[in-house]
Amino acid sequence: MGLLQLLKSQFLCHLVICYVFLVSGLIINFLQICTLPLWPINKQLARRINCRLGYSIASQMVALLEWWSGTECTLYTDPESYPLYGKENAIVVLNHNFEIDFLCGWTFCERFGVLGSSKVLAKKELAYVPLIGWMWYFLEIVFCKRKWEEDRRTVAKSLQNLRDYPENYWFLLHCEGTRFTEKKHQISMQVAESKGLPKLKYHLLPRTKGFCITVQNLRGAVTAVYDSTLNFRNNETPTLLGVLNGKKYHADLYVRRIPLDTIPEDEAECAAWLHKLYQEKDQFQEQYFQTGRFPGPIVSQPRRPWALLNWLFWACLLLYPLGVLLVQVISAGSSLTILSTAALCVAASVGVRWMIGQTEIDKGSSYGNKDAPLNNN
Repeated sequence: MGLLQLLKSQFLCHLVICYVFLVSGLIINFLQICTLPLWPINKQLARRINCRLGYSIASQMVALLEWWSGTECTLYTDPESYPLYGKENAIVVLNHNFEIDFLCGWTFCERFGVLGSSKVLAKKELAYVPLIGWMWYFLEIVFCKRKWEEDRRTVAKSLQNLRDYPENYWFLLHCEGTRFTEKKHQISMQVAESKGLPKLKYHLLPRTKGFCITVQNLRGAVTAVYDSTLNFRNNETPTLLGVLNGKKYHADLYVRRIPLDTIPEDEAECAAWLHKLYQEKDQFQEQYFQTGRFPGPIVSQPRRPWALLNWLFWACLLLYPLGVLLVQVISAGSSLTILSTAALCVAASVGVRWMIGQTEIDKGSSYGNKDAPLNNN
């Protein structure tokens, strides 16, 4: 282990990164709240401001992956489609196999300048979580309760609100609904067998309703679907804790641009189209495991400096007053004060480690992890 790698694995470095992220995030959340009076006056301006504020939070996670960890991402795609990326609204269909696949999706957005305006379909509970949840609320993220009868109307309404969005955006969808595990895969394939659908080897059966309602409500506003299939070299299983420790991974991402007007409008036909798409994604993964690469040419899209510059800005802004405070505590404080400060730092670190631990695959969502067969419509 080199000196730099040893430094990246140290508790103090993690504490600094977490401190900058948490405090800057709360400041940005406060600034987002301050935009509330602007919404009824100039909705589009409020949206543009919140895109920039949202970028200032999300890009810190991207900087952690790209600049701290040094993780590389190789893009396989059609050179004719490549010039359109970032210049049109799109629905991005991602596989859900890894702890950091959401972070790779954000990195894909950042490389093409749509990170601040990117959208996802997220659990309703996340809207009440500070930092990411509040950021998403002001970015008009589509929230759902995972109860279809309740979600149908609210999700459709949220999607309709995006039709006049002033920035180009990508709507990121994990159609499998939950992260891949062997247990979930076994149950999902039982559902496939009961429905007479071809079994998948590397994916869960896609849940079609969320995809279909997204296509229906964004048709005319979104021009394409980006079928995106992610894997990592050397059979690595990347973790968010590994990224925080500065471990470098190498991701390969295969992206196909599919014009939205080629997707059937009928819901049943749209669902069948999505099932066929996942059968093709399974074939791409099979090819990757056999050959170590995805089909198609490699297109170079270098990382942009803005995520790093954003983090450096917040670090300079927040670390100086923290340093002054610590010097004052050490020089003038009692032993009890010093010990209390140290205990607070340890507690903050443990809290962040706990949150990171919740992203681990074996601690992921229980959605789709039932012993009884599920309805995967």
